[in-house]
Amino acid sequence: MSGRLAGKVAVITGAGSGMGAQMARVFAEEGASIVGTDINADRLESVKKEVAQAGGKMITVIADVSKEDDIKAMFEAARAEYGHFDIVVNNAGVMDDMSPVGEVTDEMWKRVFAINVDSVMYSMREAIHEFLPRKKGVILNIASVGGTNGGRAGAAYTASKHAVVGLTKNTAFMYEKEGIRVNAIAPGGIKTNITESMKGVSQFGMERQKTGMGLMPDIGSAESIAQAALFLVSDEADYVNGAIMPVDGGWITF
Repeated sequence: MSGRLAGKVAVITGAGSGMGAQMARVFAEEGASIVGTDINADRLESVKKEVAQAGGKMITVIADVSKEDDIKAMFEAARAEYGHFDIVVNNAGVMDDMSPVGEVTDEMWKRVFAINVDSVMYSMREAIHEFLPRKKGVILNIASVGGTNGGRAGAAYTASKHAVVGLTKNTAFMYEKEGIRVNAIAPGGIKTNITESMKGVSQFGMERQKTGMGLMPDIGSAESIAQAALFLVSDEADYVNGAIMPVDGGWITF
């Protein structure tokens, strides 16, 4: 353990699987105490056991991040256990059904925005309130190449991740003189379980989206995201603010 996050407390949403789980493992290995949240209790408990077996510390909070009360409870748990928090990673998210705007339903639009955007805003707002008096803190949002490009998903997901990119840049600018850094990672095709959230896929939307799929490099790993995240939340990235870092094997170069 090199201790790059020694003494830090990191709050990670969607920590029960995929990128969030790997970030919890890696951050704990680097000395951080973890507050992990997820809607799936079994998966979250499994990650907690892995962290403990490796000598790390992690508490868990079952949360539906689309609900502001659950977000507040997450931070209350962090304060109750550790007294404060230093790093917030907004990782939880869902895919849409690949529907273009002419097909997207109100239900799909609202669900995707509630989880992918509202939760990020709620979390960032709470984090800023914590960080401002201390003049220090780091927020990392998990966006997507769907937040920088238009043909990687349906209308709802694409719009939601563009919103996350905008929130990241705006918040970074607003608070850059307050000792607060805000960045985002834009993953490409990463091996996770996010496709579990895809139901009733639009055939039209999928066919259009497939146009660029042949240009996608090999599927990446959650470890690649976790290592990029480790850099961005560490003091080594003290001059990195408002950045949207693609971790996509070069997919967006096309």
